[in-house]
Amino acid sequence: MDAAIAAVLSEQGGFDVIVHNAGHMVTGPTEAFTPEELAAVYDTNVLGTQRVNRAALPYLRRQRHGLLVWVGSTSTRGGTSPYLAPYFAAKAGTDALAVSYAAELARFGIETSMVVPGAFTSGTNHFANGGRPADIGTVAAYDKHYAGLMEQVGQRLAALTPADADVSMVADAIVAIVDAPAGTRPFRVHVDPANDGSAGRRSRVTCRRRPAAPR
Repeated sequence: MDAAIAAVLSEQGGFDVIVHNAGHMVTGPTEAFTPEELAAVYDTNVLGTQRVNRAALPYLRRQRHGLLVWVGSTSTRGGTSPYLAPYFAAKAGTDALAVSYAAELARFGIETSMVVPGAFTSGTNHFANGGRPADIGTVAAYDKHYAGLMEQVGQRLAALTPADADVSMVADAIVAIVDAPAGTRPFRVHVDPANDGSAGRRSRVTCRRRPAAPR
């Protein structure tokens, strides 16, 4: 990450926006994942953001303005499907980290916005490319009572998602936040065509706009 930020500064002369969008997903009974497998998901989805921040924030702090956009998940406060716990737990960890960062960076003039997508099963390869637990014995024990559930999770989520839902809606939300004038950017924006309930549980935060930080 240090090398990547150095390359950007060398080639472009600076930057203003960081987008955290890492989201590796795994599917299976929670018990079947080893601690090391859970740690690997956490390493990508949570610690990856910390690596980026430690490389990028010194520059943003020096220039006294910037924007962090965190792409989260409605699963942290909305509908939670079974067999996706490691991914959901990591996304919840990222959400908590983003909230704390927002307060700590405000006096440097660095804004925070959180984009919270729902389940988009069309236009992505999450389920096809997601990981599976190594403990096949435990998977088999669960499959006796939840036969075929691992294969059904993606199908059931797709059935709940409106036909016109497209992942480009998330990109559009990010563009709108980046284009908004400093000091007017929303703290949390939900992009959830299925309306799983997370926006209502976050209504006070969703509607609040964070004032410009003192300089």
